[in-house]
Parts: sequence; structure tokens; C-alpha cells
Amino acid sequence: MKSGYGKLRRKVFLQIVLMVPGACILFLVTVNFLSGHVADWMVALIQRILFVEFEDALSIYQFYVRNNMEQIIGIFILLSFCLFFYLSLSWFMRYFRQIDKGLDALLAGQEIVLSPEMETMEKKMNQVRRTLEKRETEAKLAEKRKDDLVMYLAHDIRTPLTSVIGYLSLLDEAPDMPVEQKAKYVHITLEKAYRLETLVNEFFEITRYNLQQSALEKESIDLPYMLMQMADEFYPILSERGNTVELQMPEDIRVHADPRRLARVFQNILKNAAAYSLENTAIIIRARERPECVQISVENTGKTIPEQKLDAIFEKFCRLDDSRGTKTGGAGLGLAIAKEIVLLHGGRIWAESKEGKTVFTVELPV
Repeated sequence: MKSGYGKLRRKVFLQIVLMVPGACILFLVTVNFLSGHVADWMVALIQRILFVEFEDALSIYQFYVRNNMEQIIGIFILLSFCLFFYLSLSWFMRYFRQIDKGLDALLAGQEIVLSPEMETMEKKMNQVRRTLEKRETEAKLAEKRKDDLVMYLAHDIRTPLTSVIGYLSLLDEAPDMPVEQKAKYVHITLEKAYRLETLVNEFFEITRYNLQQSALEKESIDLPYMLMQMADEFYPILSERGNTVELQMPEDIRVHADPRRLARVFQNILKNAAAYSLENTAIIIRARERPECVQISVENTGKTIPEQKLDAIFEKFCRLDDSRGTKTGGAGLGLAIAKEIVLLHGGRIWAESKEGKTVFTVELPV
């Protein structure tokens, strides 16, 4: 796989190559400087500085310079190498300074601009910036949804709670109330209490949403048996509106998964299907084995979900029905939790909706 740093690699290589002839040139200059006409110039310079005769200046040159030529040349070469190394390092360090400035811009949420040879790094850092901005936006949106939902739930709790208190007060103040009227008030109070329980459960669902990160405990699961149990559990809810569950799958399908977590996935999907199905329609659960995975689909008949909402329904605190007054109103966490559990198993989940048929498909590795 190509790294994309070809320009930077070529520029660094070119600089290193140019250091060699540069060092050679400096070496030749040093040798010429210490011999030939330059030597005569140095003798003359010694004469002027020390005010001595030519012979004395020549002797000084021979003793201090000529006799130590190898050591002086070695010192010059060492100094030249240090100088070239320092210049090369300073030139190369500018890329680190660019990256440092790029990181500052990344933290500030600004556009990152680097030199042309750092184009690949620039693209990656800008991609990270866009990803962080997207996640921040999604987190803020989810937080806003949660805040709105908590506000709505708090408001909704007051209504059934007020009714429960009101009817219980009437029953308490009128012990001789006619039996029919008392039964009516008790029935209304019980309905409001059930509604209150549902709202409290939604609060509980919100608070425990981020506490579901424990490790999976996988085992071999008899999938048809699990789904049959799910259908039996939902029978009381479904029968109220004439809905049924049909299982269409072989009897010997097994999956390797966490049974408690996987049960929650299908509970949430079935709960969603039951809430949005039309009356007197069937919810069809199908399963089939593929070479590398098992696919389980849950199909219900109801309103067609718009294309733009199919992905959004798996987001936290997202609800298809924005009306808080409906019985389908939930915390908007069921499908988001289902998706996280499926992903934790290495699978995937998606939804399709056409002509009143909505299908949720779960794909789990064998």
C-alpha cells in the first residue's frame, strides 16, 4: 500500500544527496585555503598582526599550521559535518512544526493547511477534523433529543399521576360510592397507573443505556426456540389489536451468541413491530442460513418509513412518531440498543420499508 509521502521522500533524499558535494566542496576550499597562495597570504597576515620578519612568520606558519595540517583539516571536516547536519535537521524540523500547528488547528476546529509535500498528512488531519465535528454534532443532537425526551416524559408523568391521585381521593372520600361507579374509577386508575409505569420504565431505560458495556457471554442458541418464546411473550400485547406472529424458518438453526443480549435485540424489534403494525395483521419472522452468517428478518405491515428515516431510526432517542400522546411513544432507545448489541457480536442490522411492508434484518456470523 502506497504511503502517499512520495514528494516528502524525494525532497529529503535530494537534500541528503546535496550534502555530499557540499561537504566535498568545503573540504577542497579548506585544503586550498591552507596551502598555495593562501599560505602566502596567511604568512603575510601573521607578519602584520605580530610585527615580525618574514622568516619568523614563515616559521610560525610551519610550526602551528603546516605541521598540524591533518588535525586542522579533520577539525574543519567535523565542523562542516556538524554545520550541514544542523542545517539539515533544522530544515527537516519545519515539518514537525507544521504538524504541531496542524494539531493546534485541529483542536481549534479550523481548516488545516500544510506544505505540498505534506499533502497526505493534511488530508488525513482534515478528515479527522471532519469526523470529530460530525461526532460532536451527533452527540449534541443526541443530547438534545434526550433532554427534550426527559422534559416530555416529566410532563407526561404529571398527567397520569394527577389522575391516579384524583380518583384515589374520590374513592377515599366516598366509601359508600356505588359499586359500578367505584369499578369504573378503579379501572381508570389502573390504566393511568400502567401508563405511569411505562413512563417510569422509559426513564430507567435512559439512565441504564450507557451501562450495557459488559463482556459478551456466548453460547450455542437454538434460534427457533428463542423466537418462539419471544412470540409467546408478546401474545397478550399483540392479541389486543388482533396481531399475530408467524415463524417461517428451519427447526435446526443455531447461532453462537450471548442469549441474554440477543433476546433483547429481538424483544426491541418485536416491540417496535407491535407498536407500528396495523390491526389484524401478522408479524412474520424468517431465518435462513448462509455460508458465513445467519439472517433473521422481522416483517410487519404498517406505515411506510421514509427513506431518509431508515438509518435515523437506529440513532439514540430517535422516534418515528414525534407525538408524545400516542401509546407508541417510547424513549427511542430500543433500536439503538439492538444495533449496538448486533455490532458487538460482529454482525449488522438494517431496515427496509416499501409499500407498507417494513422489514428489520439482523445478520449474525455463524
